[in-house]
Amino acid sequence: MDSCDVLIVGGGPAGTSCAWGLRDSGLDVAILDKSTFPRDKVCGGWITPEVLQELDIDAVKYQRGRVLQPITGFRTSSIGGREIETAYGRPISYGIRRCEFDAFLVDRCAARILPASPLKTIERHDDAWLVNSEIKARLVVGAAGHFCPVARYLGAGARSEVAVAAQEIEFELDSFQRERCSIQGEFPELFFCQDMKGYGWCFRKGNYLNVGLGRLDQGKLPHHVSNFVEFLRASGKIQFDLQAAMRGHAYLIYREAHRKLIGDGMLLIGDAAGLAYSQSGEGIRPAIESGLLAAKTIAAARRNYSATTLATYRAYLTTRFGSAKDDWSTAIGRRLPIAARSALARLLLTTHWFSRHIVLDRWFLHRDIPALA
Repeated sequence: MDSCDVLIVGGGPAGTSCAWGLRDSGLDVAILDKSTFPRDKVCGGWITPEVLQELDIDAVKYQRGRVLQPITGFRTSSIGGREIETAYGRPISYGIRRCEFDAFLVDRCAARILPASPLKTIERHDDAWLVNSEIKARLVVGAAGHFCPVARYLGAGARSEVAVAAQEIEFELDSFQRERCSIQGEFPELFFCQDMKGYGWCFRKGNYLNVGLGRLDQGKLPHHVSNFVEFLRASGKIQFDLQAAMRGHAYLIYREAHRKLIGDGMLLIGDAAGLAYSQSGEGIRPAIESGLLAAKTIAAARRNYSATTLATYRAYLTTRFGSAKDDWSTAIGRRLPIAARSALARLLLTTHWFSRHIVLDRWFLHRDIPALA
């Protein structure tokens, strides 16, 4: 029988950030994950300088043997619309490969790793949990994404929730493809759907290319993905066929998430808690910050993991991410008829001011929010 104080289910950025935040707590922390690292992970894969600051990552050291693509601007538009180029003149974000980033965080998180071990059963025994009939833990932290089994234990119904569904592919460009790809690493390209229910992207990270599209209406996703890929070919951005099928994944955005986050001896972080930013769907920074805030809560609990004690975590999230209400620009848009909202959004996307100050600075980069102390 193995035992630990804190068992984190999921070794992604949320889980490893929580473990890293507990490295000096004196608690025995273990991470349970169904995969073995490094693992392939479907993700657009970009982080802001605030993420590096929050995790105390030296960019120069990280990029030795890994991809850390400086992003100094973006190209934005609606699909087929006028493209706006926004240049910042300095790195405002970085492209990463999740297989490398996650493995890096796992290696340095200071927790025991239990790889290739999916969570199958969880039972309550007195004041502790028994996981897979072989691991005893006082506290279980759910960090295994949208379909996290710990979230399901707390009552989440992932398949009945209003979630973003996405399909994407990441691959290394060969010489033929490099000559026929106009996407620049410093300038990722974002293309909003005509009805504004999602967007597609092209990110080049060194010699790797990531292409994908996500939407709130999951039923029409394959149709929109197919049309987006055809648009990329027709516009000359990618003058070759994708050699493999795109992979799918899903996640909740903060505005639509209504999951129970805490229980006696149990707590959710990252995508398991539904914390992706509402406008962009970006989830790495919220995952990391929720992991760090959870670690702060756990350390302060002094081994008392009742729901009442852990309620501090929910307060931290509300302070950090708000009350899940729309910002002013989205709130106004949601009050308009769909046709009018879509037409107005397409018009605004053709302006430099809206593209820079609302779409990029506020929705995607969150430049108004400083790093966690």
